[in-house]
Amino acid sequence: MTLSRRNFFKLTGLGAAAAATPGAFAQNAAPGNAGALGYPVQAIARLDALVVNQPVDFAYPDAASACQLLRLGHAVPGGIGPQQDIVAYSILCPHMGCPTSYESSSRRYKCGCHFSVFDPEMGGQQVIGQATQDLPRVLLELAEDGSIRAVGMVGLVYGRQSNVQFQEVSA
Repeated sequence: MTLSRRNFFKLTGLGAAAAATPGAFAQNAAPGNAGALGYPVQAIARLDALVVNQPVDFAYPDAASACQLLRLGHAVPGGIGPQQDIVAYSILCPHMGCPTSYESSSRRYKCGCHFSVFDPEMGGQQVIGQATQDLPRVLLELAEDGSIRAVGMVGLVYGRQSNVQFQEVSA
């Protein structure tokens, strides 16, 4: 079998990229292994302070990553809390990185730049628009003291090859 010049460069380029960025391709593949990925554990809000359909702003996994926490008032996929109704997402549109805004009347995230719309009640799924991916979801946990903490991400924040720096984890 002969390999065309174009396919040769595609294959060697992918191999070089993988070798140059150790762990970048696998870092976000295992959301259940958030600690090994180097995600920080960050307190966001208290359960008793949340108001249904009012977003809470925070940054995660670092100060340059705008996110929002929502209490939706009914159980949703990936929700935590007593009603399984609390979720959080990066608010940077995966299309071009414009900040989305939550519209409480429609219960959707909308991007004002290119009009993509995302549904937080369906895992941040894209409803319409230019984006080709869903909103990245922040993995949450509810602590015994009632605090809600961010512990990882599912999906890449816009403009990144990895959400966190690769860290060796000793056994």
